[in-house]
Formats: sequence, structure tokens, C-alpha cells
Amino acid sequence: MAPGGGVCKEVESYQKFSKYDVVKTEKNGMPIKTAIGSGEKRGLASTNGVHELLECPVCTILMYPPIHQCPNGHTLCSNCIVRVHNCCPTCRLELGNIRCLALEKVAESLELPCRYQSLGCYDIFPYYSKLKHEQHCRFRPYNCPYAGSECSITGDIASLVTHLKDDHNVDMHDGCTFNHRYVKANPHEVENATWMLTVFNCYGRQFCLHFEAFQLGMAPVYMSFLRFMGEDSEAKKYSYSLEVGAYGRKVTWQGVPRSIRDGHRKVRDSQDGLIIPRNLALFFSGGDRQELKLRVTGRIWKE
Repeated sequence: MAPGGGVCKEVESYQKFSKYDVVKTEKNGMPIKTAIGSGEKRGLASTNGVHELLECPVCTILMYPPIHQCPNGHTLCSNCIVRVHNCCPTCRLELGNIRCLALEKVAESLELPCRYQSLGCYDIFPYYSKLKHEQHCRFRPYNCPYAGSECSITGDIASLVTHLKDDHNVDMHDGCTFNHRYVKANPHEVENATWMLTVFNCYGRQFCLHFEAFQLGMAPVYMSFLRFMGEDSEAKKYSYSLEVGAYGRKVTWQGVPRSIRDGHRKVRDSQDGLIIPRNLALFFSGGDRQELKLRVTGRIWKE
């Protein structure tokens, strides 16, 4: 036992998420450093085990500075040091506040593939640049755009379209124009509630039309907006318009669809869409103002 080290209770390991092999090959007699993602291992098996040293023993995710170590030299990532209550999960000694500067320095010399290599990103990055790239990699999975619940499903566009249709029963339409009617028996009871999502297949791409009710400050409003199922750079190639009205009056909106990389709530809270105050919506609905009947028309076009 290291001097002064207290003994702690056993700590469970967490599920493993990712692993990389760092191997050395030769070309014309010269060593070359390469990195292979665990999803598709090629070349020689790892001979140095550096990747294993860089895996946190608790979460098994690759570690980034500050990398901590116990008095016996066992390492741990900065996120897990709180989980284990400052107790080494390997030898049960108290961790203290020791940095493993040598391992941090070794990591600087490594290059690894993007974790989304299997999805199409074949770039190689210095160890400390990889994480930042992965946060913005265009090949990273998309979150489910359905706003009616906190759905945790992620995937590419094709799989999400199937998921929306099969699991959320979302209506699918072909075409770049639409004419939707929204009806609610008691609109005064609907606040902060998502109502409907419709997916349009237009120009061979998919667009999500949202319509919902929520409180904007103290005022109840209805809002409709469009999101593009793809990257923001592609979304900017399109425009759309929305219109609602009756009795010789109308409200129109023209804008650029937001990428589904922007969460539904982020788009809604930015008010980037057609906003209709409830009193005006009830005026458009006619009758005794006890039932909401709104017809929203629109179109999508390519710039």
C-alpha cells in the first residue's frame, strides 16, 4: 500500500463505449503510425497497448487532460473521479490530486480516426483535436426530430424517416406545396403543447412541418415552422413560405428552414416561424371562438 493511502470500497465499471487500436506498420523500411477504429480493425494487432492506457477504467472512454492517477499510478478520467468518490477503482486507494502528466504527453503524439468512421468520416486527427471534431462532424448521427416526446433515437436521415413513420405515426407527403387544416375543440386548454409534425419529400429531401401552441411570455400563441432533415449548409439552399387567414385577412411568413441539428425547442424559442396570437387565430376560426379551425398553406422552393 502506498504511504498515506486510505482504502476505499469497490467501484463498479460502466458500460464500454469506444475503443481504438494504435498500430505501427512499415513502408520502405520506415515505421508509420496509423490508427484503426474498433468498428473496422485492419492491419496488425496493437503491439504497444497505448490505447489501453488511455482508456478510463470506469467509463472506458478515452481520457483527456486532466488525467488523474492514484499513488500507485492507476489512471482515471476527470469525469469519473467524482463518480468513484475520490477512490481508485483499481487498488481502492484515495486518489488525491495527482496529474499523470507523462500519459498526457504521450497522447499528444497519437493520431486517431473519427468515431464516426463507420458512417463515412475517414479523416485522421491528432488525439487532442479528435473530440472537438466529433462534436461537429457532419457524419455524426441526427437526433429524432419528433417534438411530441423526448425521443432518444438517433441515426441517419433514411433511418429517422422510417422511425418517424413507423414509431411516431407521422404523416408523410410528397410534394413542395401543402394545405393543412388544424382543428382543436377547446383551444383555451392547449398551452405548451406540441400538436403535429408532418414530413414532406420535396426535391428528393425531407422537411418537417411543425405546428404547436405555447406561451410566449404571458400571451398564448400558435406557431408553425419548417425544419430540414440535413445539415445547415444544405438547408440554406431552400426557402419556404407559410400563410394563414380568413375573412379577407391573412398573415404570411417567408424564411429559410432550420436544420434538425437545431433542436425543436431552440427553433421555437427563437420565434423563427409563423406566429399567430390566439385571439387572431380564433378570429380566423370564426364561430363562437370555442373551436380552433386554422388552415395553413405553404410551399418550399430551391434557391
